Amino acid sequence: MSSPSVPQHCPTPRELDDLELLTSGAAGPIVGFNEPGSPITLDLPEALENHLDEGAEVELVDPEGLPLARIGRTLRGLSVTPLTHAQFGAFRSLHVPPDVARERYAGRTVVPVTDLVTDTQLEQLRGLGPVLLAALVGAGTPAVSPVGLLRATTKVASMIGAEVVAIPLTDHGPEADAADTALRQSVLAWYAGADDLVELAPGGATPPELADIEARERPAPVDQGLVLFFTGLSGSGKSTLARALMDRILEQGARTITSLDGDVVRRNLSAGLTFSREDRETNIRRIGWVAAEIARHGGVAICSPIAPFDETRQQVRAMVEQAGGRFFLVHVATPLEECERRDRKGLYAKARRGEIPEFTGISSPYEEPEDADVRVDTTGRSIEDALDDVVAGLAESGLMYLRTTDPGSPPPAAVAATARRSAARREANRPRPAGAGPLRVLFVCTANICRSPYMELRAKELLGARADIELTSAGTHGFRAHQVDPTMAAVLADRGVPDALVEEFASRRLTRELILEADLVLTAEASHRAFVLEEVPSAFRKAFTLGQFAESVERVDASLTGAALVNAVGHRRAGAVDAHDVRDPYRRGRSAAEASADQIDALLHAVLPRLSPSETGSA
Repeated sequence: MSSPSVPQHCPTPRELDDLELLTSGAAGPIVGFNEPGSPITLDLPEALENHLDEGAEVELVDPEGLPLARIGRTLRGLSVTPLTHAQFGAFRSLHVPPDVARERYAGRTVVPVTDLVTDTQLEQLRGLGPVLLAALVGAGTPAVSPVGLLRATTKVASMIGAEVVAIPLTDHGPEADAADTALRQSVLAWYAGADDLVELAPGGATPPELADIEARERPAPVDQGLVLFFTGLSGSGKSTLARALMDRILEQGARTITSLDGDVVRRNLSAGLTFSREDRETNIRRIGWVAAEIARHGGVAICSPIAPFDETRQQVRAMVEQAGGRFFLVHVATPLEECERRDRKGLYAKARRGEIPEFTGISSPYEEPEDADVRVDTTGRSIEDALDDVVAGLAESGLMYLRTTDPGSPPPAAVAATARRSAARREANRPRPAGAGPLRVLFVCTANICRSPYMELRAKELLGARADIELTSAGTHGFRAHQVDPTMAAVLADRGVPDALVEEFASRRLTRELILEADLVLTAEASHRAFVLEEVPSAFRKAFTLGQFAESVERVDASLTGAALVNAVGHRRAGAVDAHDVRDPYRRGRSAAEASADQIDALLHAVLPRLSPSETGSA
């Protein structure tokens, strides 16, 4: 039982996973939070930090208030005294401490699993004898949801006679890469003991037995949970646009949908909150949490608060993406002057007289979003006309296909093709004439810290100074301004890439503008190419996986190089197959990084001499 005198704190999901590692003994030699050099940290409010400084304890509880442990201040960090363990959760019985696992599964080869096992990996597992599959299900670690990973892993186990344990090993972010790698090795060593520890080799396709799980975990964009988030000043038309969109969706029966209008939420979910900045942010976070839960279950939520602060909008985006949903931001950018002109209630006038404090646009700022998917100014336009901009944006993103107000508009089933033709007209992927400047090549992977920077920097090293080719990279979910993953940076250094080139690198997120500016987009995996085409459908003839492009160049006239080669390959491309994919080596050790680098090197040696006409053979 919890003592009323001990203050309580509910950690984040990542911190709760770390707590389980600590209390199970899996994190050893780390035994508490915030130890020097450890990635296992705990952030506390200032009041609780002061409480600990006074020599008192704080109780850590789960989201339902169950006391899990007590923490106290020590010279090394925060000590942890276990009280109990989590009682519920899918596959909870698979969360086995390392000492129990070693005794129960002695003699089995331990194999960590972070994604759906492929057909080639299944054959590898069959050749290992008795196996213990260690599913790494901590926050941010698996490529699919923790429950999806465990569903798939237990199914694989039933096929090969293996056993499964779930280990809540989390991803602490790029800043903790080295510490996370060491922690991963240590945790897995605790589970393996004297038994062998084997990593799965990259490559292969999803076996038929896991197809249903893959379909659920990686739905098509039109089936993915979706949060349509309208933001703008009071009077901008965002609520009216949101209601009109909801009506359009309901009329066509496209999706199940829930409206989270700002005023309605204020009267119900957020009754009692003021309009201070703190309470406004709390209101938006509440909206975001509900919307994320709707998206988690495949539904559509339409939200239309003012949401004036970028930090809070980013928090909502993160909630939705962590729930496996898609966040689609609509900035209703009607100017302040027009919003004031429309103000029949006189709210802006009262705010200018000082009668309404902290009124957005007058006495409190509105931070315009720089990451909006659609920007709409409703000035001088009908709602139906403005709504067509949103409908077009949804179609071009592949998220939803709806009729426009044009009486002759096609039914939703045909809108997808119409949207792509429209995008192609506006964002045409025009062939570049000879002499039109350097060929711009964009390499793409997920986070832009492993595979795509290796492609970019290795290609620069192989080609040397070239005026006819420009090499860059980005990530579909790229980190902002992070360095190359340390393991991959070491591989680059060993292969002759100058340290200065590696140190100058800064990761970035893939944008529509980057795709449009590129003459050739080469991705690590087919999923990255699909992402590119969802953003810019007209990029079809210039977007390939690196492996697909390497195979395709063999199909066209050997005399073609540069832009002419790209144009020709765009019309005679090889089919995309799983063997083309360069699998992600992130946090899988030096051997996985070397394997990816070897695959990329072979492909670059096939591609670079054809891309750069002045290439002299150094590649």
